[in-house]
Amino acid sequence: MSLFTSLFRSRDKPQNRTVGGSYSFFMGGTTSGKTVTERSAMQMTAVYSCVRILAEAVAGLPLHLYRYTDDGSKTKANDHPLYRLLHDEPNPEMSSFVFRETLMTHLLLWGNAYSQIIRNGKNEIIALYPLMPNKMTVERGSSGQLYYSYYRGSDEAYRDRDNTVILPPSDVLHIPGLGFDGLVGYSPIAMAKNAIGMAIACEEYGAKFFANGAAPGGVLEHPGTIKDPARVRESWQSTFGGSGNANKIAVLEEGMKYTPIGIAPEQAQFLETRKFQINEIARIFRVPPHMVGDLEKSSFSNIEQQSLEFVKYTLDPWVIRWEQSIQRSLLSNEEKSQYFAKFNLEGLLRGDYQSRMQGYAVGRQNGWMSANDIRELENLDRIPEEEGGDLYLINGNMLPMKNAGAFADNINTTGKEDESDEEVLALDGANAVVESGGSRSLSRTRP
Repeated sequence: MSLFTSLFRSRDKPQNRTVGGSYSFFMGGTTSGKTVTERSAMQMTAVYSCVRILAEAVAGLPLHLYRYTDDGSKTKANDHPLYRLLHDEPNPEMSSFVFRETLMTHLLLWGNAYSQIIRNGKNEIIALYPLMPNKMTVERGSSGQLYYSYYRGSDEAYRDRDNTVILPPSDVLHIPGLGFDGLVGYSPIAMAKNAIGMAIACEEYGAKFFANGAAPGGVLEHPGTIKDPARVRESWQSTFGGSGNANKIAVLEEGMKYTPIGIAPEQAQFLETRKFQINEIARIFRVPPHMVGDLEKSSFSNIEQQSLEFVKYTLDPWVIRWEQSIQRSLLSNEEKSQYFAKFNLEGLLRGDYQSRMQGYAVGRQNGWMSANDIRELENLDRIPEEEGGDLYLINGNMLPMKNAGAFADNINTTGKEDESDEEVLALDGANAVVESGGSRSLSRTRP
C-alpha cells in the first residue's frame, strides 16, 4: 500500500508549465513569429481592454463579510477583523479596490493569484499582500502536504535558495483559475498564444505600412547601370517614406521607373483580419465584443441583454472562485460555519430605472420587500421603523380560490345579498365596501 501511496504523491505534484521560466511554448514563441508572454500580451489593446474590464469589475463590486444569525438570516460582521481587510484596506499600502484589481489581473494573465497572509500572535489576520505569480511555485512535500515556494530575487531563470521563501498553505491566499489538476491554474495567455501572436503581427504590419507611407514596397528600375544604388534607395526613402510624406509627387529622371510590388491592405483583408483577432481575444476572456469597442452586432435591443449575460456567465464564475477561496483560506474551521464572504452583484443586475421600479413595485405589493429593502438597494437613507419603513404589506384585493364564488352563493332568490360581516369580508376586493357611521353596506353595479 505504501508503494501506491508514494507513486500517487510523486505523480500528484502540482505543475504549471505556462508560467515563470518554464514556458511550455519556448519562452513565448508562437507560429506567427511573435513572442507572447503575460507582459507582452498586455501591449495588445484587446488584451489590455479585456483584463482591465474584468479586473475593475471584480474590484468595484461591494465585498462584505456576513454572519449567520440565530433565525437563519444573515447580517454584516462589521466587528470581525477580516471585514475591514476585505472591504476597506487589506494592508497599509493599498485599498481594497487596488488589492482586488491586482490579484484579478494576475488571475487573468497567469491563471493564478497569490497573496501572503500576515497574522499576529493571536493567529488573527492583520494584513494581505499580493505576490507575483511568476515567482511562485506550488510543491508537494514527502508527507503529501502542499507548500508554496516564492522567489524574491530578480533573476527568475536562476533561483538561488537564499532568496527563496517557503510558505505553508495557511499563510497563502491562493485563487486558482482553470487548470489541469485543480490545484494550479494555467495561463490563458499561454493557451491562446497563437491567436494573440497573430494579433500582434497584424498590428505590427499595419504600423510598418503607415511608416513606409506612399512606398510600402516597390522596385526602382533604371535603363542603365547605377553606380551607387544604396544612395538612390536612401534618397527615395528619405523623400517619400513615412506617413508624413504620403501623396508627394515623385520626379524620376534618366528613364527611371517605379513599380510597386506591395499588397494593398484591402487585398490582403488586413482590416477584416484585425477585427477577427479582436473578437478572438474577447472570446478568450468571455467578454462581449461591445465592451471592447466592437458595436457591429450590438443594438439598443440586445446590448442590455449582453451586459446581463456578461454578469451571469463571465463575472459570476470569477466571483465564486474569489468567495470560496476566501472562505477556505481566511476563515478558521470554527468560523466557516458562522461567517461567509459575499460579493454584491445586484448593482450590475438592476437594469434601467424603469425596470427597477417595476420590479420593486411587484416586490412591494406582494409583501416580500419593505420600503427599507428597496431604499437600501437604491443606496438611499432608511425610513425609521416607527414610521413604517420595515413593514411588509400585501395587496388586499386578492381572494383564496375557495372564496371566489362566495358572492354568488350568498345571493338569495329575491336578489338581495346577505350583509353579514363574514360575507362582507369574504367579498372584499370583488365589491366596494363602504363604511358609514360604523355600519357596512355593499355597493355593486347590477346588470
